[in-house]
Amino acid sequence: MPSHTSTGPSTGTSAGTGTYTGDPVGTRYGTVQVAVTVTDGRITAVKVIQAPDQNGRDQQISSRALPQLTQEAIKAQSAHIDAVSGASNTSQGYAQSLQSALDQAHV
Repeated sequence: MPSHTSTGPSTGTSAGTGTYTGDPVGTRYGTVQVAVTVTDGRITAVKVIQAPDQNGRDQQISSRALPQLTQEAIKAQSAHIDAVSGASNTSQGYAQSLQSALDQAHV
Protein backbone atom coordinates (compact mmCIF):
# COMPACT_ATOMS: atom_id res chain seq x y z
CA MET A 1 0.00 0.00 0.00
CA PRO A 2 1.41 3.43 -0.93
CA SER A 3 2.43 5.59 1.97
CA HIS A 4 2.57 9.32 2.48
CA THR A 5 4.46 11.17 5.14
CA SER A 6 3.53 14.81 5.28
CA THR A 7 5.95 17.29 6.76
CA GLY A 8 3.41 20.10 6.67
CA PRO A 9 0.55 20.95 8.99
CA SER A 10 -2.33 18.51 9.21
CA THR A 11 -4.79 21.19 8.10
CA GLY A 12 -4.06 20.45 4.46
CA THR A 13 -2.68 23.92 3.81
CA SER A 14 0.60 22.45 2.56
CA ALA A 15 -0.73 20.31 -0.27
CA GLY A 16 2.19 19.13 -2.33
CA THR A 17 4.67 19.05 0.55
CA GLY A 18 5.93 15.79 1.99
CA THR A 19 7.42 12.46 1.02
CA TYR A 20 5.31 10.18 -1.14
CA THR A 21 6.04 6.53 -1.92
CA GLY A 22 5.19 5.41 -5.42
CA ASP A 23 3.67 2.08 -6.34
CA PRO A 24 6.10 -0.79 -6.90
CA VAL A 25 6.30 -1.48 -10.64
CA GLY A 26 7.25 -4.94 -11.86
CA THR A 27 9.56 -5.00 -14.86
CA ARG A 28 11.09 -7.84 -16.82
CA TYR A 29 14.18 -7.66 -14.61
CA GLY A 30 12.68 -6.86 -11.22
CA THR A 31 10.66 -4.34 -9.25
CA VAL A 32 11.29 -0.61 -9.34
CA GLN A 33 9.89 1.66 -6.62
CA VAL A 34 10.73 5.23 -5.68
CA ALA A 35 9.76 7.78 -3.07
CA VAL A 36 9.63 11.46 -3.96
CA THR A 37 10.10 14.42 -1.65
CA VAL A 38 8.08 17.44 -2.66
CA THR A 39 8.42 20.88 -1.11
CA ASP A 40 5.91 23.58 -2.00
CA GLY A 41 4.85 21.59 -5.07
CA ARG A 42 8.41 21.06 -6.39
CA ILE A 43 10.36 17.80 -6.57
CA THR A 44 13.36 18.21 -4.29
CA ALA A 45 14.55 14.59 -4.04
CA VAL A 46 13.85 11.10 -5.33
CA LYS A 47 14.94 8.03 -3.39
CA VAL A 48 15.04 4.60 -5.02
CA ILE A 49 13.47 2.05 -2.68
CA GLN A 50 13.66 -0.99 -4.96
CA ALA A 51 15.56 -1.63 -8.18
CA PRO A 52 16.53 -4.70 -10.21
CA ASP A 53 19.59 -6.26 -8.55
CA GLN A 54 19.34 -10.02 -9.14
CA ASN A 55 22.75 -10.26 -10.79
CA GLY A 56 25.83 -8.23 -11.60
CA ARG A 57 24.42 -6.98 -14.89
CA ASP A 58 21.22 -5.71 -13.20
CA GLN A 59 23.28 -3.99 -10.53
CA GLN A 60 25.54 -2.40 -13.15
CA ILE A 61 22.58 -1.08 -15.18
CA SER A 62 20.79 0.22 -12.08
CA SER A 63 23.89 1.94 -10.71
CA ARG A 64 24.31 3.77 -14.02
CA ALA A 65 20.67 4.49 -14.87
CA LEU A 66 19.06 5.41 -11.55
CA PRO A 67 21.18 8.48 -10.74
CA GLN A 68 20.58 9.74 -14.30
CA LEU A 69 16.83 9.21 -13.99
CA THR A 70 16.78 11.00 -10.64
CA GLN A 71 18.66 13.99 -12.06
CA GLU A 72 16.26 14.18 -15.01
CA ALA A 73 13.18 13.93 -12.78
CA ILE A 74 14.35 16.79 -10.58
CA LYS A 75 15.29 18.87 -13.62
CA ALA A 76 12.00 18.15 -15.44
CA GLN A 77 9.90 18.42 -12.27
CA SER A 78 7.82 15.52 -13.58
CA ALA A 79 7.83 11.84 -14.45
CA HIS A 80 8.02 12.70 -18.16
CA ILE A 81 11.69 11.83 -18.53
CA ASP A 82 13.73 10.15 -21.24
CA ALA A 83 14.68 6.51 -20.86
CA VAL A 84 18.33 5.76 -20.25
CA SER A 85 19.87 3.87 -23.17
CA GLY A 86 20.32 0.21 -22.28
CA ALA A 87 17.97 0.49 -19.30
CA SER A 88 14.57 0.92 -20.91
CA ASN A 89 12.74 -1.47 -18.57
CA THR A 90 14.20 0.13 -15.46
CA SER A 91 13.52 3.59 -16.88
CA GLN A 92 9.89 2.75 -17.58
CA GLY A 93 9.38 1.28 -14.10
CA TYR A 94 11.05 4.31 -12.52
CA ALA A 95 8.83 6.74 -14.40
CA GLN A 96 5.65 4.80 -13.54
CA SER A 97 6.50 4.59 -9.83
CA LEU A 98 7.46 8.26 -9.80
CA GLN A 99 4.19 9.23 -11.48
CA SER A 100 2.17 7.34 -8.89
CA ALA A 101 4.03 9.18 -6.11
CA LEU A 102 3.46 12.53 -7.81
CA ASP A 103 -0.24 11.71 -8.20
CA GLN A 104 -0.43 11.28 -4.44
CA ALA A 105 1.31 14.63 -3.96
CA HIS A 106 -1.09 16.29 -6.42
CA VAL A 107 1.86 17.72 -8.32
